Amino acid sequence: MALHRLFQLSSLLRSAVSLTLRRNLGLSAVLFNRAKELDPIQKLFLDKIRDYNTKSKSSGGIVEAGPAYQKNLSDEVVKLQRLYGGGDLMKFPEVKFTEPKLEEVAK
Repeated sequence: MALHRLFQLSSLLRSAVSLTLRRNLGLSAVLFNRAKELDPIQKLFLDKIRDYNTKSKSSGGIVEAGPAYQKNLSDEVVKLQRLYGGGDLMKFPEVKFTEPKLEEVAK
């Protein structure tokens, strides 16, 4: 009986220690990744994303979008305005909910 309880306790202790070690290992892996230099492919990927971000901010929209893209975009906006009754499609619509009139029912 005592031996059985000892095995249960050791199993419980082992699982708690295992969980704690896994969590600490996961956290330390993230910290070590930030501390060391990035993989060259990861660095190239991040550089391209940052480059695209600066280009899109300077151009004010899609990077290297030609006149064909702008024409296609304006045609699609006109189609959507015609389909959904006009309005400004670039802003979120205002939704107004009215309170329903409730009638009191006599018992």
